Amino acid sequence: MLNRLALFLLSLGAFSFAQATPLTIGYSDWPGWVAWEVAVEKGWFEDEGVDVTLEWFDYVASMDAFAAGQLDAVCMTNGDTLVTGATGRRSVMALINDFSNGNDMIVAQPGITDVAQLAGKKVGVEIGFVGHLLLLRALEKAGLTEDDVDLINVPTNETPMVLASGDVDAIVAWQPNSSQSLQMVPGSTSIYSSANDPGLIYDTLAIAPESLNRYPSEWGKVAAVWYRIVDFLNDPETQPEALEIMAARVGIAANEYAELMQGTRFLNKEEAKGRYAPTEDLNSLSGSTNIANEFNVKYKVYPRTQATADYINDLLYQ
Repeated sequence: MLNRLALFLLSLGAFSFAQATPLTIGYSDWPGWVAWEVAVEKGWFEDEGVDVTLEWFDYVASMDAFAAGQLDAVCMTNGDTLVTGATGRRSVMALINDFSNGNDMIVAQPGITDVAQLAGKKVGVEIGFVGHLLLLRALEKAGLTEDDVDLINVPTNETPMVLASGDVDAIVAWQPNSSQSLQMVPGSTSIYSSANDPGLIYDTLAIAPESLNRYPSEWGKVAAVWYRIVDFLNDPETQPEALEIMAARVGIAANEYAELMQGTRFLNKEEAKGRYAPTEDLNSLSGSTNIANEFNVKYKVYPRTQATADYINDLLYQ
């Protein structure tokens, strides 16, 4: 029979969990996520007393790894968080890193200078992903629909080569693929970008609910590290060092990476907290995610509408 001390210790174990293994986070090549590398290089997770392992992936592979249960959290856009939850494994967007403010682009061949000129043209885009949504917004504003263009399904990381081949008249891509497309095709132009729809694409840290519920204090420390990164990025004295670290991670020059950063709107803690207050427009995470949900259902990315509120958790902002 268990004695009273053993029963007491067991009862403690039922309600208090020590972090036994590292929190694993998948991240990929987007400025708002490459920024995590600053914390790795500076040792800030150790400073905060939280054991974290960051694992580098191609973007889609990171989502697949999360869906397979190999990660505790993954860096995803709000729309793709719904896709992963509807088709694989549910997560909650517990931290907003940034929103895209120009880095997602429609890049067109020389001679095409506005979206209206895409009528009857071939457009390379990864169908069902966030670039597809951006394209539809652009077409709608130009008085066109998806039926007015010929969509070619192209993985985002292949868009620069496909545009350079001349097989399409335009592509849709995010950084660094969008800038690579501009560089590979002299005279090509960005004819629409996420700066035309700020808040359409939120970049988040999506955490498995069971991990967030089991280790809330540890995830709180991760959030504290993130806002230390944001402060480091925003400080003119330390920003050059941050750029050096981030550029080294993706293998380009720091001055080139500085240009990529201009299209990423990093949010400080108070700004991010404000985006958790529901609205019906792009000024909130919920409003933007509802728009993404409508898009995903309409284009059969998944069959049934998602309860978007179940994907949003502001615990780390309390």
